Formats: sequence, C-alpha cells, structure tokens
Amino acid sequence: MTTPRRPLTVALTLTLLLAATSALAAMSPAQKSVLDAHAAVAAKADPAFQGFSAERGKALFLGTHTGGKPETPSCTTCHSADLTKQGKTRAGKPIEPMAASVNPKRYTDPTEVEKWFKRNCSDVLGRECTPTEKGDALTFLLGL
Repeated sequence: MTTPRRPLTVALTLTLLLAATSALAAMSPAQKSVLDAHAAVAAKADPAFQGFSAERGKALFLGTHTGGKPETPSCTTCHSADLTKQGKTRAGKPIEPMAASVNPKRYTDPTEVEKWFKRNCSDVLGRECTPTEKGDALTFLLGL
C-alpha cells in the first residue's frame, strides 16, 4: 500500500521552486546581466549545460574543501555561515554581507565578480571555479 506522501512532496517542491523563483525575480538588471553572462559561458563550455542550481551553489559555498589553502577550507571561513551578516578576512578586515537581499550592490559589476571568483576559488578549491560552479554559487547567493 502506498502512503499519501507524494502530494506533500509535490507541494513542498513547488513551494521551494516558487520561493527560489521569486527571490531570483528580485534581481536587479545588473545582477541578471551578470548571471546571464555566466550562463552563456557555461553553455559554451558544456553543450549539455541545463541551467544553474542554487542547491549545488549552496553545497559549494557552504562545503568544506581540501584542494586549496589549509587555512581557507570553505567560503564560510571568511564570509561566515550567516551570509546576511558581515564576514572578515583572515587579517580581520570586514567583508560586506554576501546575500544580495541585504547587499543589493553585490554581483552587479562583472569585473568585480570575476576578480573575486578567481581569487577565492583558488584559495578554497586550489583551482579556478568552472563556469557552472560560478553560476551555481551566484544563483544561490542571489536567492538569499
């Protein structure tokens, strides 16, 4: 006998999708442009590209990694686990919140976005992020 869990699962999934969609709909035109540019690069790099995932971005951003510098095993090492709050560099310099909802100027300048991805991916992962990883992380952060 099948339990009536499927309707609840479907409803929960739809609720989560609507929440993510509405958060991303709140993006500024500049933020959308940055994300769209990353999608074009990701599609060019991988013909099988199907779009970005906030869940993958969350796992990347909040996860612990071993390829980079031992003192920076995670993005949260400097940016903190609460991305609506300030983080700080290892030298103690404040870093403005990563969540676009509390820092609307975040992710509006493509040159700045790329500069920080290059530096931080190298520190945390020990390599550059792939185009899909960048877009996934942006999708996650823009949805906060």
